[in-house]
Amino acid sequence: MKTQVFTINDPSEAAEQLKAAGQIIRNGGLVVFPTETVYGLGGDGTNPDAAAGIYAAKGRPSDNPLIIHIADPEDADAYAYTCPLYFALAKAFMPGPLTVIMPKRDRVPFSVTGGLDSVAVRCPSHPVANALIRAAGTCIAAPSANTSGKPSPTEASHVLQDLNGKVDVIIDGGECEIGLESTIVKILQDDQGQPYLLLLRPGAITHDALCCVCPRVDIAPAVAERLAENERPLSPGMKYRHYAPTAPLVLLDGDAADVLAFLRAEQAAKKCCVLCFDEEADALAGGQLIPVGARDDLATQAKRLFAALREADATDAEIIYAHLPPKDGLGLALYNRMIRAAAHTVLKI
Repeated sequence: MKTQVFTINDPSEAAEQLKAAGQIIRNGGLVVFPTETVYGLGGDGTNPDAAAGIYAAKGRPSDNPLIIHIADPEDADAYAYTCPLYFALAKAFMPGPLTVIMPKRDRVPFSVTGGLDSVAVRCPSHPVANALIRAAGTCIAAPSANTSGKPSPTEASHVLQDLNGKVDVIIDGGECEIGLESTIVKILQDDQGQPYLLLLRPGAITHDALCCVCPRVDIAPAVAERLAENERPLSPGMKYRHYAPTAPLVLLDGDAADVLAFLRAEQAAKKCCVLCFDEEADALAGGQLIPVGARDDLATQAKRLFAALREADATDAEIIYAHLPPKDGLGLALYNRMIRAAAHTVLKI
């Protein structure tokens, strides 16, 4: 397959390209597109063959559910059984980086949901993504546009590394704004029939923000821990090893001065690459460094993470070191991605 690349920054100036991409989606083809989170590998969310094509292009296990993307929050009714809590979340956070899992309607095939009776629904805020969904005239099922298990792509060059020749079109819309995939929640009911949320994957919409809309937001154990043996993933990104670079990634937990001393010693002893804070760059100069942002700038660290892991892969490092993030606010989203990228390998310093 020859992959075409469309460069689209302003949808209003790319009507013909979007029309062509939408037709490819309707015909069962695959189109990669930018979102505010990461790039997505899109196919018709109502077409089982398109879902099979997505899994094949990524090398992704078919029990790992896909997210369907819609143009307007109200469109969820066509694909899922919605409820008042969904629309409260939509009013607060959509369009935006939030995915909500609800019971699916029959028009969504089980091949899209990984065999589950529920479907994950998201309304992206990126103008190119939104315009593509409208051009397609259907929901678009789209996981991240990378080889399964590898760091998610935050710019088109990352997609080309992984999927060139495996998809029909890649839409290059520049660098993604957020850099981490969407927050995923599932709507459940307690014993009294009251709805509450289960946070399955943290993202830019934080636990605290969700609590402003729903008083009860539980955090799934798999957010920070290993998925149990043979446990079926309820959302994307819950597998044991995910987002991983080729070289082993080790997360360092300890006092800043102790960690810095450890890294200096490691630089002298072995081929290592360090995902460092900006403040550490001078002290670690001379080694292979990839700055990821200031120590307290979690938003920049989130935006840089996946690109930094890919940059580390391009070095000759035998091991990659990074700091263990905090587990609160946006830090929980970073922790969730990095603990999986490191296969839960944490070194206490």
